[in-house]
Amino acid sequence: MKIKMTVSALLLTLSIAFTAQAEQSDNTDTIAKRLRVLYPATQIDEVRRSPIAGIYEVVMGKNIGYTNSEGRLFLFGHVFDLQTQQDLTQFRLDELNTVKFSELPLGDAIKDVHGKGDRTLVVFSDPDCPYCKKLEQELPELDNVTIYTFPFPLEGLHPDAPQKSKSIWCSPNPQAAWHDYLASNKQPISKADCANPIDRNIQLGQKLGINGTPTLIADDGRIMPGAASVEQIEIWLSKKGGNR
Repeated sequence: MKIKMTVSALLLTLSIAFTAQAEQSDNTDTIAKRLRVLYPATQIDEVRRSPIAGIYEVVMGKNIGYTNSEGRLFLFGHVFDLQTQQDLTQFRLDELNTVKFSELPLGDAIKDVHGKGDRTLVVFSDPDCPYCKKLEQELPELDNVTIYTFPFPLEGLHPDAPQKSKSIWCSPNPQAAWHDYLASNKQPISKADCANPIDRNIQLGQKLGINGTPTLIADDGRIMPGAASVEQIEIWLSKKGGNR
C-alpha cells in the first residue's frame, strides 16, 4: 500500500511539472504572438523566460531585449549573475551569433595552409578594405592553421572591389594574387572572365549577418569582427566557446 501511494505521489509530481512546463511554453508563445502584432516591423524570433521573475527575453535577429508579459516596456542591456560572475546576456548573444561551420562552402574561398594546418580559420575580406590589409600583415604569423579567405567585396564602400575580387579569383594563382594585392597593391592580371564565387560569397555573407570586413570565424562557429593582432587571434582561437 505504501509503495502504491509513493508511486501515485511521484506520478502526481511529474504531472504537475509537465503541466507547468506546458503552461510556461504557452505563455511565451502567447507573448511572442502579442509582440509580433504590436511591433510588425520588428523581427521577433523567440521569447523565453529570463532568469528574472516576470521578465522575458526577446530575441530580435541577433539582438536581445527584455520585456514583461504585456510587451509594452522594454529593457536593453546585459543581465549578470554576480554570484557566478557570468554575463548571461553575452552568453546568449554568443549562442545566437554563431555560424554552422560545417555548412560553409569552403570551395568558394582562397585556401592557405600554415604548417600542419590542424586548426581552421575563415576570413571574410574585402580587397580594398584598409583593415583587411592590416589583418593580412598579421595572418602569416599564425602557425598550424588552415585559413579560408572568402572574397567579400562591400561595393557600397569600395565600388571597384567586386571587379578586383573576380580578377583575383580568375588569376592563374588566386592565392598569390590575393596576397600580392592586399600586401603591395599589385594589380591582378586576369580580366575576371572565369566562373567565380564572388556573387555567392556576397549572398553568403549577407545571410550570415556579416556587414563589415574583416570578419573572422573559428571552427566552432564563433565570430570575431574587425582586424586583430596575431596575439589576439591566437588567444581567441584557443578559447573554444569563449569570447574575444
